[in-house]
Amino acid sequence: MEIKDLKPTILWGAFDEITKVPRPSRHEEKIREYLLDYAKKHSIEAKTDKVGNVVMKKPATPGRENAPVVVLQAHMDMVAEKNNDVEHDFLSDPIQTYIDGDWVKAKGTTLGADNGIGMAAALAALTDDEYPHGPLEALFTVNEEIGLEGAENLGEDMISGKILINLDSEDDGEIFIGCAGGVDTTAVFTYKKSFAPDKFTYFKVSVSELLGGHSGGDIHLGRANANKVIARFIWECSNKWDIEVSSFKGGNLRNAIPREAEAVFGIHDKHKEEIEKFMSLYSDEIRNEFKGVEPTLNLTIEEVDKPDACIDSATSLKLIRALYSAPHGVMSMSKDIEGLVETSTNLAAVKMEDDNKIIVTTSQRSSLESRKNDIAGQVEAHFQLAGAEVSHSDGYPGWAPNVESEIMKVSADAYEELFGVKPQIKAIHAGLECGLFLNKYPHLDMVSFGPTMRDVHSPDEKLLIPTVDKFWKHLCLVLKKISEV
Repeated sequence: MEIKDLKPTILWGAFDEITKVPRPSRHEEKIREYLLDYAKKHSIEAKTDKVGNVVMKKPATPGRENAPVVVLQAHMDMVAEKNNDVEHDFLSDPIQTYIDGDWVKAKGTTLGADNGIGMAAALAALTDDEYPHGPLEALFTVNEEIGLEGAENLGEDMISGKILINLDSEDDGEIFIGCAGGVDTTAVFTYKKSFAPDKFTYFKVSVSELLGGHSGGDIHLGRANANKVIARFIWECSNKWDIEVSSFKGGNLRNAIPREAEAVFGIHDKHKEEIEKFMSLYSDEIRNEFKGVEPTLNLTIEEVDKPDACIDSATSLKLIRALYSAPHGVMSMSKDIEGLVETSTNLAAVKMEDDNKIIVTTSQRSSLESRKNDIAGQVEAHFQLAGAEVSHSDGYPGWAPNVESEIMKVSADAYEELFGVKPQIKAIHAGLECGLFLNKYPHLDMVSFGPTMRDVHSPDEKLLIPTVDKFWKHLCLVLKKISEV
């Protein structure tokens, strides 16, 4: 069976089409074209703004024209992550989906259910005439995964609704009414190239097959950070022997916990056997520390050819010390909402550029604006002490929970009516675009809900099939109830 044959077919068919359209962040031109063609095909009014966001509008079911306008919102882009042994071009290749029991997965890449399934639900709502509804607007934003840029730059008068349903949540039975704000902190090391010394043996140390995951939704799970694992090994080696570091790279995206990292370094020939024994001990230690958390952790060391150059010793030592000691993970838990991470930071990526630059990308989140700024400041000070140049992104605001929200009450009642249980009303540590929408449209009453997904932002991303049907039924009933107000 293919995913387009799953029920409800109107939603799964749209999702199947979306998985075939390349749409990594900052490359949404193809998915935008798909959306505009979809609107034209179904005679739906559509418009775009200067940054590429798309809005579609559908009139109300006859007799419900005076109901409140509801905005259904999802983002176009997806996180482009793949396993190292997978050949896939995210700019041109479709996602290879398959069904595994109750889950939909992708072959070695991110699935893009974040937020393709939300897009599909909005499109289905625009074309399905089987349920009654008031006036609808569907807002599809760009570049959500790299800083919520579409929401931040949303054009004036793009939407008119006073109710917004964000379709970018990942747990059935949970309705979200708040989220964390975030900011990125980037550290840049400038190095000089030095000759790779003779009489040294060079090794590549690698870690792979970590679980990774979303730096908001999964940060509390205590998973290993690939950059930290490699930096720790090299730091411990540097305390035992003189070493020369040639390269270091790990992670990819600011909002993904790094799953893979590798470094090339050299050590004097006379210590060759010692370092191989030390790696065996270190590997055992790491596996024991993450026992039950990282079941597929793969840590290797192999001898490689002498590199053309190394990073100058002073900078490489500062880099390794900084990566090893950099804060990562949960900084504090919420005092107001049990089980909610309040503040965290993610040591996301290390990349070497051609101009003798090493770029370290980190991401901070908090439901308190002051704590967001505080942890970003701590990360800045940390890398400044190591001699790096540090800068911050503009960041984005959190979404303060409104426990008196009318759409929250309607959504909760609809879920309980359908499934016989009360949904959980929660806030989420991940960033949603809702806080930015409030800046432009302060009158909005908002909720977020969606089907169950796991391991988003990683090639292990999967979507739980039975919850998609529940998600669709829930959305349709919510829209029906709003139109009866």
